[in-house]
Amino acid sequence: MELDIAVRLDYAIEGPVDLLLQIEAAALDDQRVLQADLNTGWAGPGWEIAAESAVGRRLWLRLENDFQCRYTARIAIDRIAPDLKKLSQVQPRNVPGEVVRYLMPSRFCPSDAFQTFVDAEFGETQGGARILALRDWIEARFAYVPGASGPQTTTFETFVQRQGVCRDFAHVLITMARASTIPARFASVYAPDVTPPDFHAVAEVYLDDAWHLVDPTGMADPTTIARIGVGADAADVAFMSSFGAMRLQQQSVSVIRV
Repeated sequence: MELDIAVRLDYAIEGPVDLLLQIEAAALDDQRVLQADLNTGWAGPGWEIAAESAVGRRLWLRLENDFQCRYTARIAIDRIAPDLKKLSQVQPRNVPGEVVRYLMPSRFCPSDAFQTFVDAEFGETQGGARILALRDWIEARFAYVPGASGPQTTTFETFVQRQGVCRDFAHVLITMARASTIPARFASVYAPDVTPPDFHAVAEVYLDDAWHLVDPTGMADPTTIARIGVGADAADVAFMSSFGAMRLQQQSVSVIRV
């Protein structure tokens, strides 16, 4: 299937700002970039640096005036979602070096504090069956409430409040997967069925020696998702990281099936 993506960002700045931008859909084996245009206005093309786990690309921009950015793309998704129940867990000693970091606790995902909970609640499952049980548990018990959380909200707070947005749902699944000794990472994505339309966040879990997308909000089917970037949690893969004051004036994200 193909997706048409359109993003508009308008921000006011109060002084010089260094901005790290990551909003372009990544070119990967299971998603092809058929057409793309990124216009950062007077800020120019910027300079590219490596993205986390080599997924996507990040740009440094130097801002002296208000920032207007437009991004459009057509992405072909060539992905078949496997039956997670049939996927096996990789033993820790066999996890590749580049995947090991996604077994560890991170800033928003204190997985070491949830090991007793997942063992007590989900101890009869493992591998893909454990991930399905976690996904269904989160989707059934957590409410999607825009504005219920902020950029500093951790899995602890979301677990207690039982509400949040896609970022929070992804953090909970990632935390509990790692507590189950299953590597898991945060994925910033575009998806056509997100309500309200916006940048979306899901989890990726490492099973049977491959990464698999899982959306604990239930809004996005893995076969319709276009990845932007990945990281240990949201801190690694924010669509914008500003080093200086910026104020939102207007922002829109549109993702439509072709």
